[in-house]
Amino acid sequence: MALKTFKFGIGEGYQEISLPEEHILQVIEGNEVPKLDDVQAATIEALRNPINSKPLQEVVSKGEKVAVIVSDITRGWIRTPEFLKYVIDEINLGGVPDEDICIVIAQGTHRAQTREEDIAVCGKEVADRIKIYQHDCLAEDLVHVGDTSRGTPVWIDKHVADADKVIITGGITVHLMAGFGGGRKSILPGVAGDETIQKNHALALADEVGSGISQETRTTLIDHNRLNDDMCEAAALVNPCFLVNSVMDTNGDFARIVAGHWYDAWLEGTKEVMKIQGVKVKGQADVVIASPGGFPKDINLYQGSKTYDTAEMALKPGGIVISLLEAREINDPPEYMQSFHFNDVIEMEKAVRNKFTIPFFIAYRLFLLCQNSTVYIVTRKENFDTVKKTGQIPVETLEEAWSLAQKQLAERGLKDYTVNIMQHAANTVPMID
Repeated sequence: MALKTFKFGIGEGYQEISLPEEHILQVIEGNEVPKLDDVQAATIEALRNPINSKPLQEVVSKGEKVAVIVSDITRGWIRTPEFLKYVIDEINLGGVPDEDICIVIAQGTHRAQTREEDIAVCGKEVADRIKIYQHDCLAEDLVHVGDTSRGTPVWIDKHVADADKVIITGGITVHLMAGFGGGRKSILPGVAGDETIQKNHALALADEVGSGISQETRTTLIDHNRLNDDMCEAAALVNPCFLVNSVMDTNGDFARIVAGHWYDAWLEGTKEVMKIQGVKVKGQADVVIASPGGFPKDINLYQGSKTYDTAEMALKPGGIVISLLEAREINDPPEYMQSFHFNDVIEMEKAVRNKFTIPFFIAYRLFLLCQNSTVYIVTRKENFDTVKKTGQIPVETLEEAWSLAQKQLAERGLKDYTVNIMQHAANTVPMID
């Protein structure tokens, strides 16, 4: 029996497993594209020759107050510091000095950052030069800028609402509800109020109780995705003057910088993402072994949920998932981990509908998966008691998880079982005809 060894990222390290080659259905990995050798040159080129927009220097003017929205520490994969400095420099060349620029960290519902984390997402030079504000979705000074056609009241961070010009930065990847991240998500949920965020994200539920999750709000779907449409309407009310988003390759290197009109440039970026992340697969497998690729994508179970979304696409109904999530901040956000106290799917769905929050909904998705499939999670031993509440089976090593999975397959009489491998599951989308 020929064995093949696979390496999976977990935290800032990795774990390996040797599997029988004849049972491997596919290694589902993103498509190779040329990486950017010179991020500075690519950024400046994008800023000066943008998509459906004047160059950034011409978009801003002396005397204006400019707010630049930056993704928080949970989006470290965007590698914002490597292009943000050139965005600030172009704003300066447009006549706006550092003192008239502020950065607003797009926490959404996440916690405020530390000074060290501000430096990590902005770079030390920018963090020392530019005033940085932490967005608080529960702040009392949020500004109401209007309502969407679906009745979502759009409350926005005061520093963004008060700015003469708003520039959004970030990165584009697939998103389990909004189709894709990046772009308009810097506004909603990035710098929006809690009421706005929850009302928008509740659109991810189907209209009827018992129907669960809406099929109109799923990974890679943009057209007629009501959650995405609502986000776009909210962003239009803010009307950002410019967008800069990164697109990363399968190795986490820069593949492209898109810049320009807040929607058109983002849309172009989503097409680039699909060239990289959209992978045609042979079929669904009995077992899927999946990792998001390590820190910071597995900083907690909440962020790691993106791994389950794509892993489930590659899994046969009732199959086995083995995930690798270090989850060093296992209890963040608290509301997510406090959501696992239901014994019945319908009971939990009704509770989510009654008091929708994003962490509650993401917990509901995991609860559904664990009800319908077996989920082993390789994580820190100190996380075991907490993880058991979610319905997952915690283990310390990938070897142990595989041993348990093999035993389960044998009990089911599956001698010709298949395995799909997903070493960057958070950024790889299985496409099945």
